[in-house]
Amino acid sequence: MAFRVLGLDPGLFANFIGRTDAELAACGARRCRVDTYPGFPDRIAVRDLAIGETAILLNYEHQPADTPYRSRHAIFVGETAREALDVVDTIPDALYRRPISLRAFDDVGDMRAAELCAGEALIPGIERLFADPGVAYLHAHYALRGCYAARIVRSA
Repeated sequence: MAFRVLGLDPGLFANFIGRTDAELAACGARRCRVDTYPGFPDRIAVRDLAIGETAILLNYEHQPADTPYRSRHAIFVGETAREALDVVDTIPDALYRRPISLRAFDDVGDMRAAELCAGEALIPGIERLFADPGVAYLHAHYALRGCYAARIVRSA
């Protein structure tokens, strides 16, 4: 079964790029200089930012469905990220190297199932969750901090 891993649209965050630290703070965000690798996973390119790069830490509503599963949490977006990740049947390194909570949602945004996977177990976990025809999409979350990582959909 083919699947696609999708990063977030960089246009969603354009209004944060180039703001001063004070302007970011006024809207509940902050600029971070990357000082560890891995450690600052960008949600646009779904990659760990390199030491010296900057990221904006902000609160993002990754699950806007009008259900009890509506959710938002802190994420990093790289200040230089310009293109959203869109890969087929590939697990980006930022996901592969961390424990991931895979959360399966139906078409109205209710959670149907979840799995905790890491490394080579991610693809079989994705396939098991998509074996349920009622699953419309998956969210991958970095399990340790609970942060949204990427959206996973079926691919034709």
